[in-house]
Amino acid sequence: MSGTAALAPFRIRSFRFQWPADLLTAWALDMETLILGWYILIETGSVVWLSVFGALQFIGTLLSPVLGMLGDRLGLSRILTLMRLSYALFAGLICALAFTGQLTPTIVMGVAFVVGLIRPTDIGMRSALVGASMPPALLTSAMGISRTTMDSAKVGGALLGTGFMAAFGMGPVYLLITCMYVGGALLTLSTRISGSGVAAGARPPPAQAPRDAAAQDSAHAASPGASIKPAPSTPWRDLKEGIVYIWRTPRLRAAMMLAALVNLTAFPLTGGLMPYVAKEVFHLDQQGLGWLVASFSVGAFIGSVAISLLGTRLPPGRTMLITSLLWYLCLLGFVLSTQLPLALFMLMLAGLCQSLSMLSLSVLLLRTSEERFRGRIMGVRMLAIYPLPLGLLILGVLIPPLGYIPSGLVLVVTGVLLLAALAYTWREDLIARHAPGNGV
Repeated sequence: MSGTAALAPFRIRSFRFQWPADLLTAWALDMETLILGWYILIETGSVVWLSVFGALQFIGTLLSPVLGMLGDRLGLSRILTLMRLSYALFAGLICALAFTGQLTPTIVMGVAFVVGLIRPTDIGMRSALVGASMPPALLTSAMGISRTTMDSAKVGGALLGTGFMAAFGMGPVYLLITCMYVGGALLTLSTRISGSGVAAGARPPPAQAPRDAAAQDSAHAASPGASIKPAPSTPWRDLKEGIVYIWRTPRLRAAMMLAALVNLTAFPLTGGLMPYVAKEVFHLDQQGLGWLVASFSVGAFIGSVAISLLGTRLPPGRTMLITSLLWYLCLLGFVLSTQLPLALFMLMLAGLCQSLSMLSLSVLLLRTSEERFRGRIMGVRMLAIYPLPLGLLILGVLIPPLGYIPSGLVLVVTGVLLLAALAYTWREDLIARHAPGNGV
């Protein structure tokens, strides 16, 4: 294992616990999302309610910077463990209601709202945990390997969840999902026990004025009678400091803008509305829905492996811009596809470009930022997901009067135009050969 570059991150003990923890959690999350999305569409028969359900999954993005700040202060793995235990608690609630026949769309919406308050932070928190435990030379490979947990979940989780749902019903499937969440939480806790530094839950030392005796003597000598005291570190001060750091760093601000853009105009087409596409556009059942989602995720998985193998040779800034453009072109092909095989192929290519783009973005954020800000930066990165529910609601409103294809074209064309404007605005920070966003 240690002799293979792509698998070198597994030499780090905490990563050997984190990877299976993330895998179990990601599989459970994707199974749950598809099952509940299909349930809402069948029970209500409304694309608007389906889009509302999808939007609720991301309502907690506003809390992501706060949770990221808590991760920096209290330990990333501690916060992540508590989050995953909460997933298990609510999955167990749905499991009990499904077995007793008392589950309703209203209850599902309520649970989606509560879990949506913390769920969006999971991706950013696990990325920050990787960044905290990995030496710089292994960071790109580790990010690629870590991403395979989500991509494999969208393949295996989609097929397993929809297949089990069709065969056994919601109760048994949710029992399995609950067990997977519990297993993921316990393994996440093990990263704290076995790791070190930030990954082990230790709070990174805040930057503050020197406090030793010699420094105090110098301060008093420079300003007689003055009492020099470092500013106290508080959660809100830490959060503000992280946001200001991002805003004053052009490459980080550009990456956040790109993340917000693709969440508004790209992800909605292959995310929360996929049950509608499966049922109303291609006239598929639950297993057909699983195949659509799996096609996108096969491409994403290939992209994750490619990044783990070749990521150190790719300039992050230029890579994320080029692959974002290709992603939009693939989405255009998907929206215009009338034949299922062509749609599956375009989805696979879109997943590949999406993975390369978003992984390059994460590498840029983690590789070119100060270590003490990583939790807060990834928390703000999750805040950029907030346009996703807005994009889902826009599609939910546009599709009934305009139709699926015109509504999809509106989002894709808007995304391409805004991407061009973003690339031009931050060309010196992202495109130039020696731009800060392409540093190694």
